[in-house]
Amino acid sequence: MQENNSTHGIKMKDKIGYALGDTAGLLTFGIITPFQLMFYTDVLGINPGQASLLLLVARIWDAVNDPMWGAFIDSRKPTKYGRFRPYILGFSIPLAIAGVLMFTKMPGLTAAQYLVYAYVTYIFYGMMYTCVNIPFGSLASVITDDEIERASLSMWRSIGAGLGGLPAQILMPLFVYSINDAGNKVLDSRKFFIAVAAVAALSIVVYFAHFKMTKERVVVTKKKSGEKYNIFKTVGNLITNKEFMVVGIASMLLIAFQQYTQTYYNYLFKDYFEKPGLFSLVTICTYLPMAVFIPFMGKLIRKYGKKEICAAGLAFSSVINVIMYLLRFTPLCENPYVFLALCLLSGAGQTFLVLEVWALVMDVIDYHELRTGRQEEGSCYSIFSFMRKLGQTLAGSGSAALLGIIGYNVNSIGNQGEGVLTRLYDASTLVPAIVLAVMFALLGFFYKFNKQNLEIMRNDLEAQRKTASNAEEEAAE
Repeated sequence: MQENNSTHGIKMKDKIGYALGDTAGLLTFGIITPFQLMFYTDVLGINPGQASLLLLVARIWDAVNDPMWGAFIDSRKPTKYGRFRPYILGFSIPLAIAGVLMFTKMPGLTAAQYLVYAYVTYIFYGMMYTCVNIPFGSLASVITDDEIERASLSMWRSIGAGLGGLPAQILMPLFVYSINDAGNKVLDSRKFFIAVAAVAALSIVVYFAHFKMTKERVVVTKKKSGEKYNIFKTVGNLITNKEFMVVGIASMLLIAFQQYTQTYYNYLFKDYFEKPGLFSLVTICTYLPMAVFIPFMGKLIRKYGKKEICAAGLAFSSVINVIMYLLRFTPLCENPYVFLALCLLSGAGQTFLVLEVWALVMDVIDYHELRTGRQEEGSCYSIFSFMRKLGQTLAGSGSAALLGIIGYNVNSIGNQGEGVLTRLYDASTLVPAIVLAVMFALLGFFYKFNKQNLEIMRNDLEAQRKTASNAEEEAAE
């Protein structure tokens, strides 16, 4: 049997290398949220209804594609480079090509042909992203099995994702627009293509650095002779794994919450506060606490535990959002700087789950191994990835539907009416407060792995792995 290298003592190289994996993925994936719908409607001429249907079809395909790919990875034998790293490197180039094709306007196509082109390229990109992202998400569980080191990897992944999203959020908006004959700023397809191609090429370089700087340390227990992989059995085990589902739903709500607030705060500062330029400060106020807490996360986890600090942070953020809502009944509701200050406090509470969500995922994947005796990180992460995509879809469709319910008129810029603005403020504060409260309840009352129980689970898993390793050695003799 291959000797098991130490699973402790990972270095800064490992952390930076792991973070680069999400940096590379977000370089192209981060373009989708701010630009995809605009590209489809303004450049390809696809109407919003057709674009929404496209997203729905893509999510349906994800329900099939993601578990299939996770199952395929779990059914393969590890190579000399590991179980997951070869897939990340091997599909990085097709992913970059798919990202470029998705935002390329082929000349001379009809409206129907552009719609077909959008379906093909977006679904192709989604498949390539799955081929890279599922092994990447599974990788952390085999880099180390130490709780504190995994928590550190989770933090670094969040940092890497933030860096990967910067080009689409900050740099590209400065470059990809032009002024048309009517004097309006519009998305320039040629400039946009150049920007996307540059970012896609950079993603390949970053993925290569990620591959070189990471190492898989946790050795896979060999499957028993004649043992076949059964995806339906695996999915059934995951669905009945309460801890896995709690973390999956909480993460789904987290990404829905993030995208929802980003959308509604944009409207809020434009229409309610009438200071759209201040919207850029929301991101700073939300994520500044992350930089403050990162140096102390290891100590907080050792003293209190991941579940405990994440649940407490969510409860605090929920209360802050309730205060935001109650301000509507006071003159302070008209002061955007008071709102930004509360965003800062809310961001402080959210920071713990944002930084540690991937560590929680690794914990429940380990628990799946303890329950079933099988190491199926690929399948576990594929289901988790699909749930997060559902959160993105929920935020996108839910945000649009709620705008219609509150009576927001996209054609009445700057003249929404008092009742609409009041409902817009309520939707921007009360809905987030409720979502945060639900996430708190999930982790606080339905997730059993507090600090003590997690230590017991890890000891049981270590004993199970040792027993399996000894059985392999005896069978080989």
